[in-house]
Amino acid sequence: MALLAQFQRFVEENRLFTHDDRVLLTVSGGVDSMVMLALCVESGYRVGVAHCNFGLRGAESDEDELSVMEAAMRYGVPCYNRRFDTQGEMERTGESMEMAARRLRYAWFEELCTAEGYTTIAVAHHADDSIETFFINLMRGTGLRGLTGITRQRGHIVRPLMFASRKEILEYAVANHIHYREDSSNRSTKYLRNKIRLGLIPRIREINPKFTSLMGRNIDRLGEAQRFISTAIEKIRSVAVTSEEGVDTIWLDRLDGDFSRNFLLYELLNSAYGFKGDVIDSLCAALDSGCSGRRFYAREWVAVTDRGRVQVARIEADDACAVEVPEGAMRAYGGNAVLYFERRSIDLVESFGVPPHMAQVDADKLQWPLTLRRWREGDWFIPFGMTGKKKVSDFLIDEKVSLVEKSRQFVLLSGEDIVWVVGRRIDDRFRLTDETEEVLSIHREIL
Repeated sequence: MALLAQFQRFVEENRLFTHDDRVLLTVSGGVDSMVMLALCVESGYRVGVAHCNFGLRGAESDEDELSVMEAAMRYGVPCYNRRFDTQGEMERTGESMEMAARRLRYAWFEELCTAEGYTTIAVAHHADDSIETFFINLMRGTGLRGLTGITRQRGHIVRPLMFASRKEILEYAVANHIHYREDSSNRSTKYLRNKIRLGLIPRIREINPKFTSLMGRNIDRLGEAQRFISTAIEKIRSVAVTSEEGVDTIWLDRLDGDFSRNFLLYELLNSAYGFKGDVIDSLCAALDSGCSGRRFYAREWVAVTDRGRVQVARIEADDACAVEVPEGAMRAYGGNAVLYFERRSIDLVESFGVPPHMAQVDADKLQWPLTLRRWREGDWFIPFGMTGKKKVSDFLIDEKVSLVEKSRQFVLLSGEDIVWVVGRRIDDRFRLTDETEEVLSIHREIL
């Protein structure tokens, strides 16, 4: 079946949108989104085009913008363009490039829908994107939920190309003389997704040329399995979880003994409260050792182990959110962010000037375990490049940090000494020197 007919059938069978809807197409200028635009216009859907210029690739970004505007003009459809200061946003928030760009574009898409009357947002993800996401999440240990790929629809955001492979989309573009632009960053193997796309998946296809369609069916089955599990978990939740005065209590003796307690706790804590897998693993280890009163944190929730039960409540404003970071830990969660840790030889450090959301400190000066917690009145440190002490409160005032951001400010400590006012400045006592041999690199990402 030709791609156009497959597209029309997929949209109709999955009820993604109709000819009565106004569909906002998110078009980057790449082959996937340009083919999505062509298919929608050819099918007679009422569409508009939204293009984001993130300003990250200089002239390339501007050429993408011009290409999309010209395509929209040829098709006679409305075109909206927005330029973002993505680099500035990354520096302001400490987010990764991917996180900052995603947040900026989806917020703008929603604004456009409200202002211009669009009912649906269409994104050009396809089958290969879903497979790549499967492998990314497999390596990150996200559990079954992360292995279900990219959904066809979430709310009014739809993905009408999820039936097609990258190869099929490219062949359609060539056959129908659809102009598109190639993002040079797609060839860079410094990104995990590209390593999977350019390195891993081609090797698997050498073994099984039908890998894409096979994985599509596997991901669909995993999605069905997750939906089955989610339904079962809600039934277990109704029996094992009680709520009183803002505190949810998971009663361990009410969990079904035929299933793994740790698995049930993962599903209960991850789906409803957003606890991460390694945090839940530590919580289960505390239960096994009989530790009561241990506290474990998600972005907005704290879970406490307490004699045969786990109690979950909203994090209060005066909660220090203190967590231990043992030597060798790969990450730690604090508030609305995660810190990633990597120890390396000084000889492997490529750059000594890093943005504020990263830190490089002398690993041999650290006292383990480290502690990650909210800052508090009375905290002080010696800001990098200075010789005298400065109160964290005064430092945040000088940095013009808002009250909301202050409430989310964390510090990383070695013993009683602050190593890093997270996302802002390291302590001069832990800086790299000519005598440094081992470096602890820390990267902060907003969740």
